[in-house]
Amino acid sequence: MTATLAPPVRAGKAAVGALGLLALASGALESVVQPTLPLLQRELDMGPTEGALLGILLPITGALVTPLAGRFGDRYGGKRVLVRLMIVVCVGGMVSALAPGLPVLLAGQVLQGAMVGALPLSFIVVRKHLSAGQSKVAIGVVSGLFVGGGMLGTLLAGPVAEQLSRHWMFALPTIAVVVATLLVNGLVPADSADRSDDAGVDWPGLVLLSGVVITLMLVLNLAPDLASQPLLLCGLVVLLAALVAGWIAVERRAASPMIDLRLLARPMVWKSSVLTFTICVGTSMAIFLVTQLWSASGAGYGFGAGATEIGLFLVPSTVVATLAGPLGGTWERRSGSRSVATAGVVIMAVALIAMAVAHSEAWYLVVGKALVALANGLVVTAMTTGVATSVAATETGVATSLILVTRVLGMASGGMLGGVLLAAGTPAGSDVAAESAYTIGFVIAGVVTALALFVTRTMYKGVKA
Repeated sequence: MTATLAPPVRAGKAAVGALGLLALASGALESVVQPTLPLLQRELDMGPTEGALLGILLPITGALVTPLAGRFGDRYGGKRVLVRLMIVVCVGGMVSALAPGLPVLLAGQVLQGAMVGALPLSFIVVRKHLSAGQSKVAIGVVSGLFVGGGMLGTLLAGPVAEQLSRHWMFALPTIAVVVATLLVNGLVPADSADRSDDAGVDWPGLVLLSGVVITLMLVLNLAPDLASQPLLLCGLVVLLAALVAGWIAVERRAASPMIDLRLLARPMVWKSSVLTFTICVGTSMAIFLVTQLWSASGAGYGFGAGATEIGLFLVPSTVVATLAGPLGGTWERRSGSRSVATAGVVIMAVALIAMAVAHSEAWYLVVGKALVALANGLVVTAMTTGVATSVAATETGVATSLILVTRVLGMASGGMLGGVLLAAGTPAGSDVAAESAYTIGFVIAGVVTALALFVTRTMYKGVKA
C-alpha cells in the first residue's frame, strides 16, 4: 500500500486543542478512584483487597479495549471510532456517578475503561492530518495532557467527594468528557480508512487475553495465601501459563490479530513496552501505598489525612506530571529514548527506596510522589512518542495500543500488588496495615523499577532509537 505524503485536510490548532482537552478530561475521570479509596472503603464497607479490585477494573478493561480500538481506528478511521468509543465512556461515567453501591460502581468502571482506547485513536488522527514534526509535538502534548489530567483528577477528587459527594467526583469529569467529545466531533476533520481488510474481530484472541488478565489478577490476589492454598495458587499459575501459550498461538495464526506479535517483536516496540510496564508498576504501587499511608493512623506512623488533605499533598505531583509529558517528548526528540528512559528509571527507583527508608513526615512522601510522577511522565510520554513516530502511519493505532496495554497492565498489577501487600501485612483484629508492610512495598516497587535498567542499557544512544 502506498502511503500518502500529504493529508488532504490539515488539522488546525483548534482540532489539536480539542484532542488535548479530551485527553485531559479522560485522564481526570480515569484517576478519581485512587486518591479516594480510603473514603470509598469507608462508605462502601470495603477492605484493602476490594479497594484494590475497584482500582484495577478500569485499567483491565482498557487493556482489552485498547488493541481493538487501535485496530478499528486503522481500519475505519480514527475520528469515527473515537467518537463512538467516548459515548461508551460517558455512559460509564454516569453509571459510576449514580451508583448506589459497589456492584453498580464496578460496572461503571468497566465501561469507563474504554477511555484508554482514545489515545491511540487520537494519535491516528494527528499522524494523518499533520506533518511528521508537527505530529510529534501533538502526540507529546496529548500524552502529557492525559497524564496531567490524571494528576488533576487525583488532586480534585478528594475535595469534591468530601465537600459534595462521591457521586459528583465521577459526574464532573464525565461532563467535561461529554463537552470535549462534542468539540472533537465538530473541530477534528474526518480521516479516511487506511485498510480495507474484512478479517473481522479477533474474538478468540480477545477471549484468551481476557482470561490471561483475569487469571493474573487472581494469582496476585491469592499470593499471600500461598501457605494455606498452595494447590489453588499453583493451579492458577499453570492455567495462566496455558492461557498465555494459547493466546500466542492464536495471535500468530489470526488473519487480523488483536495484538500484532510481529510488531511487538520489533526492538523499539518491545523495549518500550517493557520499560512502560515496569515504570507503571512502580508508579501504581507508589500511588496506592502513599495514599494509604497518608490516611492511616497507626502507632507511630501514618497521618490520618482525609481526602481533601491527600488532594493537597498531591498538588506538586499534579504540576510535575503536567510538565513532564511535553518535556519527555522534547527530550526524546533531541537526545533519544535511552537517555530519557535511564533518567526516569533512576529517579523513580531512588524515590521509592527513599520513601521506604524515610516516611515519618508527610512532606517526605510529597517529594517522593512528585519524583515518581516526574519519572512516569518522562518515560511513558517518550516511549509513546518514540513508538508512534517510528512505525508507518497505517500502524500508528496498533503500535501505540501495545504501549498503552502494557501501561494499563502495569498500573493494574502495581495497584493489586500494593493492596495484597497491605492486606497480608494487616495484623489479625486490626484494620491498619503494619508499618513494615509499607516499607516492604516501597522496596519491592523500587527493585522492580530498577530492573528496567537492564533494558535501557541495550537501547540505541542518540535519536536513532
